[in-house]
Amino acid sequence: MLPDEKEVMNKDRCLGLVGGLGVGATIHYYRALARAYEERGRNLEIVIAHAETSRVFEYVQAGDRDGLAEYLIGFIRRLKAAGAEVAVIPAITPHYCVRELIAASPLPLFNIFDALNDELTRRDIRRVAVFGTRYVMESSLYGLAGDVEIVRATSAETDYIHKTYLELLQKATGTEEQYRNLTSIAHTLLQRDGVEVIILAGTDLSVIFNEANTGFPYIDCAATHLKQILLGLFNEAPVSSFATPPN
Repeated sequence: MLPDEKEVMNKDRCLGLVGGLGVGATIHYYRALARAYEERGRNLEIVIAHAETSRVFEYVQAGDRDGLAEYLIGFIRRLKAAGAEVAVIPAITPHYCVRELIAASPLPLFNIFDALNDELTRRDIRRVAVFGTRYVMESSLYGLAGDVEIVRATSAETDYIHKTYLELLQKATGTEEQYRNLTSIAHTLLQRDGVEVIILAGTDLSVIFNEANTGFPYIDCAATHLKQILLGLFNEAPVSSFATPPN
């Protein structure tokens, strides 16, 4: 076998990342993917397109799932044209239209909720609370988190979490005060409402929370999503682990 033929046979699938939702989330996914490939001595094949968070929020606020899906599919088409073979949206709020995306996407799409549900089932978790944007929190994860009971924070707590999340998204950095206040709300939900874990349902929360400093039980949606993506890209999980586009 010629060297270039062997290289083609061993070539990893090219990943298409719909970035910008927000920039910090894109960087978080990119860094984690690059590190995983480097650790395995493999070359990461990736292309990125930049979408606008403000546009996503407009569609969600208007309740326009079809419009949001078409907006995101426009980027997935660009990614496919650039050589992507599978696609990822590294944020939860845009998954508002995940059903519509799966039905029309020109590329297989890793679904963040599949990875979350696998983790909830594995840990036998039944009662949770959610940190993320208002749209994600008030929608109870768009009804896509299986049969777990989702406890909502108070109106004041929801306002603070949403406001803080938008600041993290825009600045891609956080403060000690934000860390303390979110941690305090998490402990309140655990003690007052009897939730088992806090679902960190927003990738930009990674700028203040990590494995070393998160002092409450949690599930990081970005971490579970990345694990699923890497298993799929490394062919260590069946194709059914992510959604496939229509024929």
